[in-house]
Amino acid sequence: MTTLLPETVARRILMIRERRVMLDVDLADLYGVETRALNQAVKRNQDRFPEDFMFRLTAAEKQEVITKCDHLARLKYSPNLPYAFTEHGALMLGNVLKSSRAVEVSLLVVRTFVELREMLAGHKELAAKLEQLERKVGSHDQTLAGLIDAIRGLMKQPELNRRGIGFTADLSGKKENSK
Repeated sequence: MTTLLPETVARRILMIRERRVMLDVDLADLYGVETRALNQAVKRNQDRFPEDFMFRLTAAEKQEVITKCDHLARLKYSPNLPYAFTEHGALMLGNVLKSSRAVEVSLLVVRTFVELREMLAGHKELAAKLEQLERKVGSHDQTLAGLIDAIRGLMKQPELNRRGIGFTADLSGKKENSK
């Protein structure tokens, strides 16, 4: 039996209906069984797989998955719609299949889901900190822009609109009417 790596499992986790799931074809491959056998085991134990553990893809979702995931191109010609298993559903599969490989794989799948959840939580924290920093720096930018405008205003030469001191001659030849 080959050793599975968490990266192998992580590449097969998809985001469908705003949930992280794995398709029956990928889980069957990991568990070392045929997809047909995996789905038969699920049907025999239907009560162990409620809607939040497993759901069937729609035709549109199947087409989207085939388009986005090269390793799922073989589903293109399958008349069946694949099942998607959440973390809990993938773990339940390990209990239903009852083999040493199933136990090993289900533990690896759960650990991978947990790792992904922790990574995403870390990204959310980082995103929140970046947003906070951006708001802080953004207000500094506005303050600096205001200061620069004020300095530019002070640097402008004042417009002189004063009359000169003393006598000025009218060189245009026009005389003003005196009252």
